[in-house]
Parts: sequence; structure tokens; C-alpha cells
Amino acid sequence: MSRPNFSDSFGGTYILVEPDKFLMGDQVGDGLERECPVHQVEITRPFFIGERPVTQVHWSSVMGDNPSKFTEGWSSGLQPVESISWHDANRFIEKLNQTYGDEVHLGLTGIWRLPTESEWEFVARAGTQTRWFFGNKDSELGDYGWHAGNSGASTKVVGQKKPTPWGILDLYGNVSEWCQDNYAENYSEHSSSQDAHTIELEDFYVHRGGSWFTESDSTRSSARNKSVSTRKSDGIGMRLVWEPTGE
Repeated sequence: MSRPNFSDSFGGTYILVEPDKFLMGDQVGDGLERECPVHQVEITRPFFIGERPVTQVHWSSVMGDNPSKFTEGWSSGLQPVESISWHDANRFIEKLNQTYGDEVHLGLTGIWRLPTESEWEFVARAGTQTRWFFGNKDSELGDYGWHAGNSGASTKVVGQKKPTPWGILDLYGNVSEWCQDNYAENYSEHSSSQDAHTIELEDFYVHRGGSWFTESDSTRSSARNKSVSTRKSDGIGMRLVWEPTGE
């Protein structure tokens, strides 16, 4: 059954994620210490998440430039934007809200933002407790994402692989996706909230999902990575969340 969704001015689709509870962290037992301890998180506010990562054409339509490395070929505009810092991602969002923030979707107003780390994992899991939403075998990963084993050393046009059970595309691989949260060494200080985990004076931020040049382990639902806020990598991009704020 398809979930409520809407399309934006750029042809992107945003899919409703409803409140629920889930266990966050490595539940299989073969992850890293930074994915522990497993803890329950409650998603208390609904949000809409981008079906696909932000593309180069979406970025350039809003910002007037294209920072990406992989720009060759007629279809490159439909590859994910990359080589953007955490600050760049937030500048894009700020401009998006300034220019398109008064748009009404499904009878609601709202704001664009980055997903929080807990929201990202909640969406990636789609109700599962396995390494990936499709199970524990990395031999099946090629059906769902682009990684070091099948990418041909480049990002790929979004939307070519199978979706999650909730209809989300390209969560695993292609580009890792910036989250709102500061990076913490583990979850010992994390709360059970869907809100971003912030650490005063910390300049490392979380990105999730692995990329076209990482091995399969980095794409797991619970896998986490970090980068300094100013880092620009051809393996890091972004995905949008739209949060309803009122009628």
C-alpha cells in the first residue's frame, strides 16, 4: 500500500513517515562499537522524506551552481549532488525555505531540513531489525544500492535500484547523506528522541548510508560515519526532509 506523498516544484517526491517506536543501533551483533548500545527511539512527529537524494539539477536550480565532481554526460543532472559540506547543505535548505517555504502540500505548510540520525535509521530499517531492510546477505545489496562492488567508480543516476518497503530509493550507497546530528562516539549519551543529537563546540557531523566507493558494511542500516562540517567529498550528498508545521 502506497503512503501519502506529494511532489515539489522540481519533480521530487516526498513520502510520509508516521510516528512509531524502533530499536536503533546494531541488533545483529556484528557492527561497530559506535553503533551501540541499542536503544529505543520514539518518532513522535510525522515527517516526509525525499524519495531520492537531492540531484545535481535540483541543487543547481536553487543555488545557481553545481559543486559536483561527476558532471559528464547528459544524465549527470539526475545523479546525486556531491562535494558539498554540511554547511553547504544547510545553505541550500535555507534558500529552499526562503524561496519555496510558503508552498502548501497536502493542505499543510512546513519546512525543509536535513533528517536527524534517528529518522534516517528509522526510514532505512522500515520496520526491520536486520543488517539491511532486505535481510543480512550482502550478496543481495547490488539489487538495492551502488557501492564499491558495482558502481564503476562513480555516482549513478538516482532511482535505478529497488526501493525500500516504504518506497524510498538510494538509501544504501550512491552518496552518503548528511544528517543534522553532531557525531558522538557511541549512543551512551543519546536520548530516545527523534531530535538531532547536538554537542556544544563539536564540529563533526553524521552522514549515513555509505557511498559509491565504500564496501557493503558501510551501507548497513545501523552503520554510521562522521566528517568535519567543512569536508567536501564526492561520496557525500544529502536527502531532504519536509516537516509539517501547520495548516
